[in-house]
Amino acid sequence: MAQADEKRGRIQQWAKDSMEDPESTYRGMFYLVTVFFLLTTLFPFYWLLVLALTPSNAIVDMGLLPKGFNPGAFVTVFERLPFHVYMFNSFVLALLTTAIVLVLASLAGYVFGRLDFPGRGTLMLLVLIISYFPPAAFLLPLFRLFTGNIEIFGLNSPMLYNTPGAMVLPFSALFLPLSIFILTTFYSQIPDGLEDAARIEGTTRLGALFRVIIPLSAPGVATAGVLTFINVYNEFFFSFLMTNGEAQNWAPLVWGILGYQGQYASSYNLMAAASIVGVLPIAILVVIAQEKIVSGLTAGALKE
Repeated sequence: MAQADEKRGRIQQWAKDSMEDPESTYRGMFYLVTVFFLLTTLFPFYWLLVLALTPSNAIVDMGLLPKGFNPGAFVTVFERLPFHVYMFNSFVLALLTTAIVLVLASLAGYVFGRLDFPGRGTLMLLVLIISYFPPAAFLLPLFRLFTGNIEIFGLNSPMLYNTPGAMVLPFSALFLPLSIFILTTFYSQIPDGLEDAARIEGTTRLGALFRVIIPLSAPGVATAGVLTFINVYNEFFFSFLMTNGEAQNWAPLVWGILGYQGQYASSYNLMAAASIVGVLPIAILVVIAQEKIVSGLTAGALKE
């Protein structure tokens, strides 16, 4: 009974102190949440590093520290497979998709954000609904289409399997709605007077878009571009199914990582090392563009 009273007294005292000094309470909660977030997000990368540094024959009954020290795994990943080619393929696919998405999303964002026409809200909702469709729903028809098994007006569909088109086209369609939404929010906040001044000087709507609106919406454009690039670079589903896994056939990063998995044995240390090497470009990109991403996601939510 005495212990219960003592515990209740401590809780009441903590609540009283929190009400008297709320800033200290908020600061403590912030530190607690930050530590929890860092542990849950950074621990997987630490575990990859532990596996990468542990020799393959020692990966059993693992603890929190590497069982040995084998940094040569980061060299072996390039010797056993052309892993740099897989990384290059993912980089090119992400760059092509980002360029296509930004061009189309800029045009659509201008229409939705700057023009007033009947059914604009309904049409925008339909565009956003596309992003909620599971990729598996498009797999079978797209696979038949890209392997030349669909006849259109008496002509067979083009053979796009094992080509960038088999991945860039689905990627563009899947990641376009989010970019349209982001750019629509930004473009709608540009004062009409700036665009009107450009058009008075003889600039067309398209010219005003690329000369005035896009430069003034640089954080939003950067945010849409970086998010698209990251999503495509890390994409697994279509990347795995639209190629046969050969590096020369534009197989992306995921195929390269799975290449260290054999029929009877898997080199988990090489897979971990390849994962770390593969994620480095994205980590560098996020560090460089983090200010643009944060400002883009926050500024787009505010109405001046």
